[in-house]
Amino acid sequence: MLQFTVHHTSGQARRGTLTLNHGVIDTPQFMPVGTYGTVKGITPEGLKAAGAQIILGNTFHLWLRPGLDVVRQFGGLHRFIGWDAPILTDSGGFQVWSLGAMRKISEEGVKFASPVNGDKLFLTPEVSMQIQTVLNSDIVMQFDECTPYDVTRGGQKHITTESEARASMELSLRWAARCKAEFARLENPNALFGIVQGGMFEHLRDASLDGLAALDLPGYAIGGLSVGEPKDDMLRLLRHTAPRLPANKPRYLMGVGTPEDLVAGVAAGIDLFDCVMPTRNARNGHLFTRYGDLRIRNARFKLDERPLDETCTCPTCRQFSRAYLHHLDRCGEMLFGMLATTHNLHYYLQLMRDMRAALDAGTFDAFVTQFRADRARGV
Repeated sequence: MLQFTVHHTSGQARRGTLTLNHGVIDTPQFMPVGTYGTVKGITPEGLKAAGAQIILGNTFHLWLRPGLDVVRQFGGLHRFIGWDAPILTDSGGFQVWSLGAMRKISEEGVKFASPVNGDKLFLTPEVSMQIQTVLNSDIVMQFDECTPYDVTRGGQKHITTESEARASMELSLRWAARCKAEFARLENPNALFGIVQGGMFEHLRDASLDGLAALDLPGYAIGGLSVGEPKDDMLRLLRHTAPRLPANKPRYLMGVGTPEDLVAGVAAGIDLFDCVMPTRNARNGHLFTRYGDLRIRNARFKLDERPLDETCTCPTCRQFSRAYLHHLDRCGEMLFGMLATTHNLHYYLQLMRDMRAALDAGTFDAFVTQFRADRARGV
């Protein structure tokens, strides 16, 4: 089940609600990434306290560990991980792409050796749908080939050509049709999203969208961005593609990105985002604040009594100083990753709340101007 309603707009930006089998979420919305069924460094209760309404799980990794028999015993991923709100699962396409030379792509699917134990595996559109049906994710992503920005051949970088991007995009379209057929055969009660590919070429993005629109899927995503391309190219393709996605269906930008990317994405008409950046960066001492990014490992924070962000209401900022966080990080204490993750996710989710409030109030343009000025000010 999926119902999507747009309540307010400002230019291309949209404010809406998305109803799924495990709950209702407000859009635009950011989805924390829980690769193995857990968002690293934070409990489900902590996620909800930070404002998370939906999380992302990883089809590829959950297929390998703990395996479908375990998840099936629990009736799906929600009960297994203790999360009763919506879940989106990716298809495994990006993880297969990241295996590089370790995988072999054909019309039927992708053959590869398990990075866990070396087992020979074959992931196809049908298998991806079968895995995600067992996971019982509220949003299921089609199996696609993530078109790379560049590849290495003979030790040299090679930018993906138009013909290579076209072949990859057309393969993903054929796989999308197979995903839809298998999804229907399985009588999966959730929602299947298609993924627009096409590399760095606007006309290929248009062709991909035309083919996916003909399948009349419940939602659409933009894939193949933030895969190593220059930022200007990412923004060019985002601003071209997002407004062309069906206006009456949710739009999802996969794997992006920085706070500035989120604001640019909302301005272009995107409703859903995911990225490992707030959690991964947290564990590496990179904190996001209203007034720019802060590297807590810098020696200048050793005696700093201020919170990370004096405007932030997260538990980390309410209770702990920059000096203490600097100390925890320098000592390799586990608590640092937990406190930093709590803060970064709270920042990202608060940013989305602020954008929704601005869209509700009709002040989105003013919000964007103030956001940019604040971030440029620096910590």
